[in-house]
Amino acid sequence: MTATHINKVVYPGKLSELFYFAYGSNMNERQLASRGIKPSSIITARLPGHRVGFFGYSRVWDGGMETIVPEPRADVWGVLCQLSFEDGEVLDVWQDVRQDGGGVYFHYPATVIDAGGREHLVLLYKKDILGVPRPPSREYLDFIVEGALGRGLPEAYITGLRQTESIAAGYPVPRRKHFNREFLLVGCRGGCGGG
Repeated sequence: MTATHINKVVYPGKLSELFYFAYGSNMNERQLASRGIKPSSIITARLPGHRVGFFGYSRVWDGGMETIVPEPRADVWGVLCQLSFEDGEVLDVWQDVRQDGGGVYFHYPATVIDAGGREHLVLLYKKDILGVPRPPSREYLDFIVEGALGRGLPEAYITGLRQTESIAAGYPVPRRKHFNREFLLVGCRGGCGGG
């Protein structure tokens, strides 16, 4: 097996694939499908030494947005998705990841452990600027829990997610974007100006 170097991170396997760890709303099959993203494989895994936290504000869900934060004696459970680079680019646009680092999230390399104890080097989305913790909307939290249930995450972990403080959204959520992000991505593949 060959190793591929991408942004100074070594990935085993072919250059045409990306290994991504979803721990929040992207665990939900409905969300990935609505964005046209089709992982070629999905397995459950855990990220040791972290917990899920909610910070910032999402207009889509009217509440805090998920990210990971260090927590020595905790694990974040989620799913390891094998994506094509094209699907990875589409997901980056939806998550507002930018090459200049000015987006809401950035690519964070990490090592996750699957149910068989095997380690996998992956990318995940992490917020750069946290600020004050902010509860997610109850609807957003329920959507994350739905994804965790659908992916067969451990019951104790799901119970912990359900106990996360949340608030009712003040308007119908999710609020859809008013433009086609995939169009923007396709339009910039040839190279967009910075700024």
